[in-house]
Amino acid sequence: MELGFLGLGQMGSAIAERLQDAGATLHLFDPNKAALASFVAKGAIVHASPVGVADAARIIFACLPSGTICESVARDVANGSAVRIYVEMSTIGGPAQAKVQAVLEAKGITLVDCPISGGPKGARAGTLTVIVSGPEAAKKELRPWLQRIGRNVFDVGEKPGQAQLMKLVNNLINAANMATAFEALVLGAKGGLDPDQMVDILNVSTGQNSATLTKVPKSVLPGTFDYGSSLTIMLKDVVLGLQEAEALGVPMWVHGTVGQLWRFAEQQGLGPADFTSLIKVMEGWAGVEVRSRRS
Repeated sequence: MELGFLGLGQMGSAIAERLQDAGATLHLFDPNKAALASFVAKGAIVHASPVGVADAARIIFACLPSGTICESVARDVANGSAVRIYVEMSTIGGPAQAKVQAVLEAKGITLVDCPISGGPKGARAGTLTVIVSGPEAAKKELRPWLQRIGRNVFDVGEKPGQAQLMKLVNNLINAANMATAFEALVLGAKGGLDPDQMVDILNVSTGQNSATLTKVPKSVLPGTFDYGSSLTIMLKDVVLGLQEAEALGVPMWVHGTVGQLWRFAEQQGLGPADFTSLIKVMEGWAGVEVRSRRS
């Protein structure tokens, strides 16, 4: 099977690896030439532009960093002669998704909305959550590949944009969980509680959430701050979620404040850092660190 793939960042490269290992011949484009080498060594074909990929592959997956880039790439892909299904795995929100869809559908190309959740480690392990919306025939054709990428594949309807909305709902909750967990753990550490024991107690109590279960023990307590996604990417998703809420007329009192905190952290120079570095803002204010004391 010939598949196209556009965007070989942390998430994209891990997903593309899964597809290639499943037997697909990949047609690739990424401006970062270094990201292509390992795929070429295993038989992938590199093209000079997205159009080249779209001339070679009927199905193209895209995993790109922003709505603006997604729209630009879609305009190139729309000029391809082979592409018929375009799988948008980027998290870009409904308005940007609609622009991409309009560009592609004008040339008879079907858009499938397909954001993913689970980070680069989950992508490499094939344990992602895949959220998909779009025409039934296209989803049916894609399902074997999506099952290779993710452990859980959720179909949220036939309308592209619904999967984007679900991904943003997830990421708003994720961002809020991290913000509140980090703040409370800093409080406990300032009062003399043992960070490891706090996490142990939380994770068998009502305060447990995705931050206490994975992000704190894996990246904050050891001080590695290497969970796998940048703070700027998380802020981008929070902003997109708040924009969706405004468009739908939904007040977001709590998440509005959460968004301000993430934006402040980026303004302090933490944008390129791992998103678990958000806790450093609270630690700086309190004069204490939430780190493991276990040897």
